[in-house]
Parts: sequence; C-alpha cells; structure tokens
Amino acid sequence: MEYTNIKLEKENMVATIRMNRPDAMNALSPGLMEEFSAAVTEVGKDDGIKALVVRGEGRAFCAGADLPYFETAFADAPTLDLVLERMNTLLFKLEALPVPVIAVVHGFALAGGLELMMACDMVIAAEDARIGDQHVNFGLMPGGGSTQRLPRRVGMQRAMELLTTGRWLSGKEAVEWGLALRAVPTEDLDDELEKLLAPLRTKSRPGLGWIKSVTMRGQELALRDGIALESLAFAQYVFTSSHPSEGIQAFKEKRQPEF
Repeated sequence: MEYTNIKLEKENMVATIRMNRPDAMNALSPGLMEEFSAAVTEVGKDDGIKALVVRGEGRAFCAGADLPYFETAFADAPTLDLVLERMNTLLFKLEALPVPVIAVVHGFALAGGLELMMACDMVIAAEDARIGDQHVNFGLMPGGGSTQRLPRRVGMQRAMELLTTGRWLSGKEAVEWGLALRAVPTEDLDDELEKLLAPLRTKSRPGLGWIKSVTMRGQELALRDGIALESLAFAQYVFTSSHPSEGIQAFKEKRQPEF
C-alpha cells in the first residue's frame, strides 16, 4: 500500500508510524486511519520488528478527529457508525500488536489524539505537551474509548474531571496522573525514546508478544483468573518457542541470548 497520510519507517528492529497531516495537526481523517491500520498490520507481520513508535509530523502529535468530515457524517448514521468502527478497530489493533507500542507526544494530543495515545503501551511526552479529551468543550462526547480507557488509567475522579471539564494536562502532569511514562523537554524526546528502545531490541519477539498479550487480557479478569491465564500462557510459550531454552542456555553460559 502506498502511504500519503502517514509515513512508515523501519530501522534497527523498530518501526515508526508518523502521522503526516501537519497542516491539520494530524487530525484523524478516514484516509489517515485506513493507512494507519494497514501499516499496523504490516508491522505485525514483520518478525524482525521489536517495537512500534507512533509520532506526529509538524507541531502536534494529533489534535483529534477530522471535525469537518465528522460534521458531514452526523447527517448519515451508517457513515458515522463506519467512521467510529474504523477508529476503534485501529485502536484495538494497536493494543493487540505483539510488540510494545510507544507514543512520542509533542504539541497537542487532544480528543481522538488522547484516545490514540491511550491505545499505546507507553508514552514519552514533551514537558509542554497539551493532553486532554475536550469533546465536552464542543458539545460532543468521546467515540474512541476515552470514557472507558481513561478511568482505567487514572481512576474515576480524575477521568471525570478531564471528561467533564475539558481540562488539558501538561506532559509533566500526564506523568503524575499515569497517562505518560516520562516527560522531557521537546529537544530531548529522541534521546529519551532511544533509552527505551535500546533494551527492547535485545528481547525475544515472541516473548514480547506473549507478555503483552497476557498483560492486556489480564486487565479484564479477576486476579485468580489472570494468574490462571498467565500459567497457561507460560506453558504454551515454553512448548511452542525455542527462545526460552536459548535464554536459559545463555544464562548458564554467561552470554547474551541470541534471539
């Protein structure tokens, strides 16, 4: 597939998807979401990739949905349903991708941009980033998961504050609230990203996939059921992959495993 609304790069075991609508602050148009989804599928099929980075070109990560398009969709229920389905399919696909997904957030991550950010496994934010839901500021409500993912990330009271007041957080505040892993000056984003990527490149791709899958699925289970899931997955991984044996052998031989 030829990409125009995004850029897909692969280098040194890391894939990067860059949203490429800088004039629209990377608003989520149908074309962008279609290309984004196709790129995630491509990354998932590449066994040489150990992590996916999601970024935005220009002065924003993502300012949300393409509102002019959504306004036209309001007049046609089937079209609106299709747009919401495309958005949520993309976010679920990111969560199901068998490698860690890291969002690098600068400028604005608002509404749909926040929802996209929350579908990533880890977030590195610029200290002066502006992060929030803000649907309520325009008489709207979320359609890409904010009402569900946000309370799971920050707790009910903080989620309700963001959802009902439209308040924006800085990158620093997003770390304090648990929405981001780290916040650094904008000029240090690439260096901070590399600190996170460097150890991931040495890891087992199947191991990363099993860990992420079980962790994600366990969030919806009671603790005892989650432990049972982990135990089952542990056995399946050991008997279906050579990597656990290689890891143990490398430990015994005091060397780095070769994955």
